[in-house]
Amino acid sequence: MAGEAQADCLFCKIAAKEVPATVVRESESTVAFRDINPQAPTHVLVIPKAHYPDAASLAAAEPAIAADVLREAGEIAREEKVDGTGYRIIFNTGAGAGQTVFHAHAHVLGGRGLNWPPG
Repeated sequence: MAGEAQADCLFCKIAAKEVPATVVRESESTVAFRDINPQAPTHVLVIPKAHYPDAASLAAAEPAIAADVLREAGEIAREEKVDGTGYRIIFNTGAGAGQTVFHAHAHVLGGRGLNWPPG
């Protein structure tokens, strides 16, 4: 059921501290940790502790938690000192967009030039 931890979800296991991750921030509703395959000097994932398969379903069911994810992304950018030079927040939705873990999450990328359009 949406919102409840899924036994087969890697990010649910990270949120429950059953799988190790390099956590950089944690709030009541979110966990943020370094990506294991970073695409920029700063590459942090921000996940809701509640399980939703993508950002749209999270926002529809729990808009306050979706806002928490975005607020935490901004705090991470500030702490990582990329807020002044620019950073990107990315939500991949669906396999065709590159989503590989079907638990809503935001990528916070910064610390290098980020070209447009992304490829």
